Amino acid sequence: MKVYITPLAPNPRRVSWFMAEKGIDDVEVVTLNLMQGEHKTPEYLQKAGLANVPMLELDDGTCITESLAICRYLESRYPEPNLFGRTPEETAVIEMWTRRAEMMVATPMMVGVRHTHPAMAALEQQQAAVGEYNLQVGTRALKVLDRRLAESPWLAGERLTIADIVAFVGIDFGRMIRFRVPEDLGHVARWAETMRARPAALAGMPQKATAS
Repeated sequence: MKVYITPLAPNPRRVSWFMAEKGIDDVEVVTLNLMQGEHKTPEYLQKAGLANVPMLELDDGTCITESLAICRYLESRYPEPNLFGRTPEETAVIEMWTRRAEMMVATPMMVGVRHTHPAMAALEQQQAAVGEYNLQVGTRALKVLDRRLAESPWLAGERLTIADIVAFVGIDFGRMIRFRVPEDLGHVARWAETMRARPAALAGMPQKATAS
């Protein structure tokens, strides 16, 4: 199998982090340069169907895009440590918090960065108002996470799951615009420091960024 990623980008970083948590080291990693349009070449588009990164290419030629779909597949192939849920109840709670993390926090934060960071102009027809609005939406939603983390060490329960990876990677992408968790959200700040200290947090990050 091969997984196509690009350093720093949040969706590929989800997959890299997920693989690191599971200790997956027998999948070939192919790094693409988005700024040079390597995700838009005819060869890549023929496989992926869209100019989306990450992509997982299976041994039989099947290609899967969308970070969560890739992670679900890898979970089925590498079941431990479990990150998607063992029982129906646990799986449902993890799915709930993963969707909340993605829709309420990660996606707005990513859109905000893409529309406000100067370097992203190479990839996005930027509109500052769109970026600022999404950053406000994502920041407000952190209050939901803070309330949850006041009663639980992790978003979906007593252990790290895919929900934590999705939420933190989206928030941490804000480092590009010097985003900081508001000071009054102490539970999010505590959890974020715990996430940042995990060895897997370095996966999918360029060397320069991990040194900061």
